[in-house]
Amino acid sequence: MKICCFVFIILGFSLVSAIAQESCLTTENLIEIDTSWEKAQLELDHSFLELLLADEFIWVHNHANTIDDKTAVLERVNRYIRENNRNTRSRVSGKVEVITLGTTGIVSGFTIVDRDPAPTTYHFMRTYIESNGQCLLLANHTMAVPENE
Repeated sequence: MKICCFVFIILGFSLVSAIAQESCLTTENLIEIDTSWEKAQLELDHSFLELLLADEFIWVHNHANTIDDKTAVLERVNRYIRENNRNTRSRVSGKVEVITLGTTGIVSGFTIVDRDPAPTTYHFMRTYIESNGQCLLLANHTMAVPENE
């Protein structure tokens, strides 16, 4: 009986430990989430963005000429939906790299955003955090890459 209880206790601790070690911040998951971020931007998916963005979200655009919070991003999506603004034809990311440390993951790379007057290449760096087992986008920094570089 003592051995049986001991085995159950060990199995219980092992299961709790395994569950605690599972993180949404794996490289594969962060790449998938980040791809979903780009898709949600393209498709104006308000519901997805509302769930993905941390309440403290901040997005710093080119040389800090615009700094958005979660409310500003969601308001812009709603405005684009109301105005039927579908000027962006595609958003394609490449050279994506992931770094994780503790409960933080950084995804960086380049995105080509195809909209008039011509496609623009942006370098991005997004910071994801794990909060209560869920990955949230906390910060985004994007910078247009000059055409001659």
